[in-house]
Amino acid sequence: MTSSPVSPTPDAARTAPEPQLVRTAAALRALPRRSGVRAVVMTMGALHEGHAVLVRAARERVGPQGQVVVTVFVNPLQFGAGEDLDRYPRTLDEDVLLAARAGADAVFAPSVDEVYPGGEPQVRVSAGPMGTVLEGASRPGHFDGVLTVVAKLLHLTAPDLAFFGEKDAQQLAVIRRMAADLNFPVEVVGVPTVREADGLARSSRNRYLSGPERRTALALSAALFAARDRLTAEEALRARAASAGHPVQDRSAALAALGEDRAAADAHAVAYAASGPPHGPSVARAAAGAVLEDAAHLDPPLHLDYLALIDPRDFTEVPDDHEGEAILAVAAKVGTTRLIDNIRLVFTAGAAPYPAAAQERHGGPQGKSAPAPVSGTTRKSRKSTPPQGPLGATR
Repeated sequence: MTSSPVSPTPDAARTAPEPQLVRTAAALRALPRRSGVRAVVMTMGALHEGHAVLVRAARERVGPQGQVVVTVFVNPLQFGAGEDLDRYPRTLDEDVLLAARAGADAVFAPSVDEVYPGGEPQVRVSAGPMGTVLEGASRPGHFDGVLTVVAKLLHLTAPDLAFFGEKDAQQLAVIRRMAADLNFPVEVVGVPTVREADGLARSSRNRYLSGPERRTALALSAALFAARDRLTAEEALRARAASAGHPVQDRSAALAALGEDRAAADAHAVAYAASGPPHGPSVARAAAGAVLEDAAHLDPPLHLDYLALIDPRDFTEVPDDHEGEAILAVAAKVGTTRLIDNIRLVFTAGAAPYPAAAQERHGGPQGKSAPAPVSGTTRKSRKSTPPQGPLGATR
């Protein structure tokens, strides 16, 4: 169940003993508590490099006198009907070794009876409105189960710091809100998403993907990168417009009269960036939507659940005049595997779109017409275009 990027400590430099494996709350309480602070990294096991980054971040933060505890617990409360509780990978021996190499002092791997001694709990923590949208809408009750187990594990491990991955952005947001609203004496630390070389966000579920499915799954990260790149391009156009020494509209008209179509289109884009209203969010949605629509026609296809640009404070959709930080989040199925990803974007007052009419006339600033945003469905009439790199986007 991930602060700023952390330079990992080389495994060879570790002199601490391998972590103790403890199974009960009593054994965890009996562990010698060092003079420094305690950090906890909560996981459901099947650890990978993304989890190792969390552990190293915790180790770096607490220092040699601190203590890092990794929890391994597959929480039944956060799995809905038909979800993969039974087939969720359980690799405790390998998990302990990875935790050791990353710098953990202890691995707490309790049984279900240890965490829920009276059976399924009658009293649970509610995620409130934030838990009913996006992931919460797709998986009703999921975040109530997450918060209930996180609250219990915070009580059992009694940490000063708790580290979670930013890949699960909504989970991180509701945990932070719970800690603040219920006065938990813990600092919740987010650690940036760890990606594979091809851009796919690391996840325990990636192991379920076949080769062709994995190629299709790259559309998730490619869509996010496309939105980021398009937004960067729009901001660059506005910067060029601001530095122009003469009216950019006049330059566009003059070039068009001379038959310089390509230069005229470029100047036209700059002109609209100078005068158009700020619609950075719609530009980002459209760029991501184009990649996802193409992926719906791949073999195997990507089945989109949602693409949403949301306010990180409450996970509501941001308006087109939004300024400041937002999270572009996507969820989709490839085969039988459901994947999520997200990226943080910052919208400034200077961000502006290339208007639709001009895009139809000139093909947009990059020679392509902008597609409509995608939200939960794809347009089957759209023809697929051959992928370029990770589906036409750069990381």
